[in-house]
Amino acid sequence: MTRDDLPRIPLLINGEFVQSRTTEWRDVINPATQQRLARVPMATPEEVEAAIAAAREAFKTWRKTPIGQRARIFLKYQQLIRDNIKSLAATLTAEQGKTLADAEGDVFRGLEVVEHAAGIGLLQMGERAHNVAGGVDTYTLLQPLGVCAGITPFNFPAMIPLWMFPMAIACGNTFVLKPSEQDPMVTMRLVELALEAGIPKGVLNVVHGGEPVVNALCDHADIKAVSFVGSTRVGTLVHDRATRAGKRVQCMMGAKNHAIVLPDAHKDQTLNALAGAAFGAAGQRCMAVSVAVLVGAARDWLPDLVEKARGLSVGAGDSATTDVGPLISCAARDRVEALIARGVEEGATLALDGRLPPLSGQLKEGNFVGPTIFSGVKPGMTIYDQEIFGPVLCVAEAATLDEAIALINANPNGNGTALFTQSGAAARRFEDEIDVGQVGINVPIPVPVPMFSFTGSRASKLGDLGPYGRQVVLFYTQTKTVTARWFDDASTGGVNTTISLK
Repeated sequence: MTRDDLPRIPLLINGEFVQSRTTEWRDVINPATQQRLARVPMATPEEVEAAIAAAREAFKTWRKTPIGQRARIFLKYQQLIRDNIKSLAATLTAEQGKTLADAEGDVFRGLEVVEHAAGIGLLQMGERAHNVAGGVDTYTLLQPLGVCAGITPFNFPAMIPLWMFPMAIACGNTFVLKPSEQDPMVTMRLVELALEAGIPKGVLNVVHGGEPVVNALCDHADIKAVSFVGSTRVGTLVHDRATRAGKRVQCMMGAKNHAIVLPDAHKDQTLNALAGAAFGAAGQRCMAVSVAVLVGAARDWLPDLVEKARGLSVGAGDSATTDVGPLISCAARDRVEALIARGVEEGATLALDGRLPPLSGQLKEGNFVGPTIFSGVKPGMTIYDQEIFGPVLCVAEAATLDEAIALINANPNGNGTALFTQSGAAARRFEDEIDVGQVGINVPIPVPVPMFSFTGSRASKLGDLGPYGRQVVLFYTQTKTVTARWFDDASTGGVNTTISLK
C-alpha cells in the first residue's frame, strides 16, 4: 500500500470526525514488520482551537446534565467495550506490538475505570453538617471544573485514555484528548464507541500532534486541568508549563521499579513473576520490574532466572506463542541496544543478551530485543540510573532486607516496588519503611484497582492527586462549601459585628 493509499486518522471536533487540513502527517507503523498502517495528522492551531471551543460550548449544558443520565452513558459504554474487546485488542497489537493477551489486558484495565465512572452518583457526593451553629447548616458541593485535557503515551493506548476522559466527563466536565501519535487507532475506536454510548457532541474531542499541540493544551486559558502520563522529561515540562498557566495538573512519569527477593520466597512463583513483570510488553511499562534485588541466599537464583527468561518466545504480538513483542519504534530499539552496550562498558555482567534475536521473514525488519539480564548492577551505572523502557532486567544484590530497602529509598523514583517473601513480619516492615507510592507483596506490578487511586510518588509523579479512584474525582471537581441559615420569622436578633455564627 502506498503512502497516499493509507487510511487517514481523523480528528474529533464537536461530535464530528473531520479530516485535518494540516500539511504534516506521520505514519502509524506496525513495529513487528514495519508495515505502514495509517497516517495521523499533526493538528493545526486552528483545529486545536476549534476542539477547545467545542468543549467550552458543550460544558454549558453538560455540567447541568443529571448525574444519573451521565452514569447511564458509562453503563452502556462499558458494555460496548466488553462486546468489542477482541477487535480492540487486535488493533492495539497491530499498531503497538504487545501480545494479544496483553492487549486484551490493556483494554480490560481501562474498562474497569469505565465501570467505576458509572458509579459517579456515589463518588461525587459532598458532605453535610446540620446545625453547626444556631439554625445554620454547612455542606459541600463537588462541581465540575470545565474543559479538561489529557495527553496519553504509546505504551497503553487503550487503558490510559480510559483512565482519563470517562472520569472527567462523568464528573460533568468536557474533554480534549491528545493520544500518542505512534498508535492512535485503538484510541480512536474507543472514542467511536464512546459516541455510540451517548456522549453528546462537543463533550469529548480529539486532536493529534506533537509538542506544539501539547503546548497549546498547556497554555490555553479555557482548559482548567491537564492529565498526563509519559516520560519524566516531557511530564516535567507539561507540569511546569500548565501550572504556570494556572491549571490543575497531574503527571504520572518515569520509574525505576525494584523487586526484592528474600530467600524464603516461593522460588518458582517468584521467578515467573519477575520474568513476566520485567519482559512483558517488551518492558514498555512504567510499572515494569526493572531491578531485581536478590537478598542473601536468593542470590543463587540468578541462573534459574536467566533460564526462565531464555525460554520466553520473541515474535509478533498476534502469534499465540509469543511472550515478548517488539519495541514501539526503530529509535526505541536503537536506544535500548545502546544502553545494553553501555552496561557492558561500565562493568555489569551481561548474563543474557537479547540483542538480535533469531527471527525470519518480515519479522527481521521488526524492532525486536529479546529478554536481557545484567548482574552485578550498582547505582551509578547508566543501566541502573536511567529508565531503559525495554526488556532489560538489572539484578542487584543485598545482604539483608534493610540493605535492600535502603537501596530502593535512595533511588529518586517512587512509582512501584515489590517484595517476595513468605514472612509476614518482613512484609510489614517493608510496606512501612519503603518510600514508594505503590507496594506489592508477592505482586510484581501493584497497579491498584479503580476503587483506589494510582499513587506513584517522588520523581515518578507531579501533582498531588492521582488518576482514577476517589482522588481523581477530587482532581476533576471544585469543592464549593455552602453555609446556610433559614429564619423562622423576620426577627434578626440585632446586628452581629463579630465573625462568629450565633
